[in-house]
Parts: sequence; C-alpha cells; structure tokens
Amino acid sequence: MGIETTTPNRKGNKEIYGLPVETNSHSKTRKCRRRHRKMSPVQSLYQTCKDVFSYCGAGIVPSPEDIQRLRSVLDTMKPADVGLTPELPYFRMTVARRTPAITYLHLHECEKFSVTTPPGVRLAKVKVDADFTAPCDTSILYPADGGNMHCFTAVTACAVLDVLGPPYSDPDGRHCQYYLDFPFSHFSVDGLSVAEEEKEGYAWLQEIEKPGDLAVDGAMYRGPKIVEN
Repeated sequence: MGIETTTPNRKGNKEIYGLPVETNSHSKTRKCRRRHRKMSPVQSLYQTCKDVFSYCGAGIVPSPEDIQRLRSVLDTMKPADVGLTPELPYFRMTVARRTPAITYLHLHECEKFSVTTPPGVRLAKVKVDADFTAPCDTSILYPADGGNMHCFTAVTACAVLDVLGPPYSDPDGRHCQYYLDFPFSHFSVDGLSVAEEEKEGYAWLQEIEKPGDLAVDGAMYRGPKIVEN
C-alpha cells in the first residue's frame, strides 16, 4: 500500500513539500504471489471449456484447434486433480455378486457444457472396441459420428472424467438413454447388407428404460474449488 504525506500549508508558505512515497513491501510481495499462483488443473479445465464452448450451440462443433486445446488439458489430468484417491469408498471392492454402483461426482454444469433416439431398433457401428489402462489418452466423440454412445466394462475400480458439450437437457431433447444390443445377424432389413468380415463391427440397438440393476449414486465433489468467472 502506498502512503503519501505532505507538510501543512501554513499561512505564509507558498509551496507544499512532498515527502517520498512509502511502500509496504510485504503487501506488494503478497500481491505478486497471488498474481503468479499457478492455476489448478481442474480450474484450467473449467477455463478451457468456457473458452471452447462459449460460442457453441446446437449443431455447432468446436474447431479442431479448440478440441486440441481441450484434449491437451484432459490428457494431463490425474485423479488427485479432482480429489480422488484409492482410499475413497467409491473404489472399494463389493462383496455382493451384483453390478457395482456408479458414483457420480458433479464438478460443474452450465448451459454450454457440463468437466441421446426414438423407440425401436436402430443400426450402430462400433467405432472403438479396446481395452484402456489408466492413464490413457482422451477419447473424443462427435455428435454426427456416433455421438456420446458408449458401453464400459470395468475390470477394476476406475474413474472416468467426462466433458459434455452441450450437457444433457430434457427440455432440449438431450436425454440420457439406454439400449440393449443385438448381433447384426439377429435382424435383416431389405436392401441393407454388410460384408461378412465386417458384421462383428455392427449391432442392432433397442432403446429401453433404465436397467433395474443399474445403480447411480450421487456424491459431493470435494476436490479443488472451481472459481467461476
């Protein structure tokens, strides 16, 4: 904090003499330290998402350059960056022989981003069928090239960091939907044919209600604070 003092302008004096400005060096040091404090990874993710999705809307996909910006942030993130450690109860083995519950941690959501089909049977092509071992590179799913459709089978306890842009929204028709999958050979459609060696890459999907054995539990996010700006 700067403090400026002057001598009183007594009667008969024609000038005011300014004394040197006194500076509180400790306060200045603290300000510099705050200014240069490194941004947390989750704050960096929030800021990048805000920049990337700020001009996006329905049917508008971010540019390849913006996608790469977002990917570069996600590729460096670790569980600890969002407050996850192996000791948390989410990662404990369950004794009961049932489908383990999915724990959902809500980090942030707005109308632009959050760090979807009529009933019947539809044809789907598998884009990626692979085993992933953490840490692994970010996967990008585009709305016109498969969309946010996925099936995970966790061999061990794991965590998935998902960025949705735009997020789920029932009023806007972006619902969370569930499907049963059937081998391509189970159904036939006139005029539709697939080479024999490619049939394993296709499946028929039937939309269903939320499976009875699917348990999703919400939990409080306790990782580093996200500062909205």
